[in-house]
Amino acid sequence: MLRRSFCLAFFGVSALFSGCAISHRLPDYGRIPNFDLISQTGRRVTLEDLRNKVWIADTFFTTCTGPCPMMSARMRRLALDLGAEANVRLVSLTVDPEHDSQAALLEYSSRFHARAEQWLFLTGPQESVNRVTMDGLHLSRVDGSLEHSTKFALIDGHARIRGYYLSFDQSQMKQLISDARTLAVSQ
Repeated sequence: MLRRSFCLAFFGVSALFSGCAISHRLPDYGRIPNFDLISQTGRRVTLEDLRNKVWIADTFFTTCTGPCPMMSARMRRLALDLGAEANVRLVSLTVDPEHDSQAALLEYSSRFHARAEQWLFLTGPQESVNRVTMDGLHLSRVDGSLEHSTKFALIDGHARIRGYYLSFDQSQMKQLISDARTLAVSQ
């Protein structure tokens, strides 16, 4: 009888934990294509540089007076909250590569106290940026309109998009932190 009770308890706990694992599986929205862009420090950054890193991406432009500064403040909060996670990076991609030079990105990043080893601000030729922001992330088209999404995307260490999160929704930001930590542990 005692053995039967133990077995029932063991299988009950196992089922509980396997249910948690199943419910926390993240979707797969596709892969980020290869890219070759320039960071705020002038360093060349490719998809290979982010291999085995979890990253959170957004789109913005430096002269934006609308949502961009608020989104960047949210990214700054993520940088602080995830600072201890060695495998997590933040990546902000400009939708205005014509005007957002490496120098403009450096100045903008300094306003948010971004550490270049943790938070990349990227620019490059319009078609190269568009390949990431539109073809890969499905967030924003780089076409001169300066329109862009206010969502953040979570990408795993294999360049697979694992989630989208509304940057102005506090509960989704908490979920993003949790999901990023979960992915970072599994890398």
